[in-house]
Amino acid sequence: MVDADGVVHLTNAPTNARYRPQPGWSGTASRWLAIPEGLRGRYAQEITNAADRYGVDPGLVQSVIRVESAFNPWAVSRKGAQGLMQLMPRTASSLGVRDAFNPAQNIDGGVRHLRSLIDRYGGNLPLALAAYNAGAQAVDWYRGIPPYPETQQYVQRILSLYGMGAGAGTPQVIYRYEDSQGAIVYTNVPPVYPSR
Repeated sequence: MVDADGVVHLTNAPTNARYRPQPGWSGTASRWLAIPEGLRGRYAQEITNAADRYGVDPGLVQSVIRVESAFNPWAVSRKGAQGLMQLMPRTASSLGVRDAFNPAQNIDGGVRHLRSLIDRYGGNLPLALAAYNAGAQAVDWYRGIPPYPETQQYVQRILSLYGMGAGAGTPQVIYRYEDSQGAIVYTNVPPVYPSR
């Protein structure tokens, strides 16, 4: 859809009849959003070491890192989560992670935390991933994946990347928009536009 200002909007959840389908196209399928192998391989040893240490599949760890930080060791979320596996400062401290921006420490702490959640939920990976994102308290409160769109999308994305989701093998939807400062933003979260 092209709005009144000439901005093109793409979505997988159209809310207006002006949206038109673009069959067979996605940024992921076109490989322009793919993370270069060199970047992924940069932390392969740290991922393998921690995965072996805590009995977690390295492919799962890679999927979590991809969704959490896109392999950026300096990533900081709006809520303050840090590093490759986006550890909250309190969680990092409880795991003995002194420098959340140190890839080896962050991965070790993140995998250890993920292992504890997998154990807590009896091997139920969707619940463990939901708890990694929203907190175990939210998963316990709702007795399942919380009804938060962010958490539901998070679980689905990781399972799809890991090859276990209902959408496994299907392209991930990526939104592109210009923010208020004129920067081009690529995200898996649909942008919110003010009502006119």
